[in-house]
Amino acid sequence: MKVKVTEQCMGDRHCNELCAEVFEYDEDQLRSTVKFDVIPKHLEGIVRQAAAECGADAIEIIED
Repeated sequence: MKVKVTEQCMGDRHCNELCAEVFEYDEDQLRSTVKFDVIPKHLEGIVRQAAAECGADAIEIIED
């Protein structure tokens, strides 16, 4: 599984708080970014939760 944060990100940092292992906040772009090219299996569930809870629908999941 891969994931990306789209330009729709509002920068509310909810995904960062929910899953800091995967998401980090870019102060220059004022939005979240993803730390991994491929999400580790043990973090897939929490990443799916972050995508579901994203108010801007800015987290896109790409299935392998």
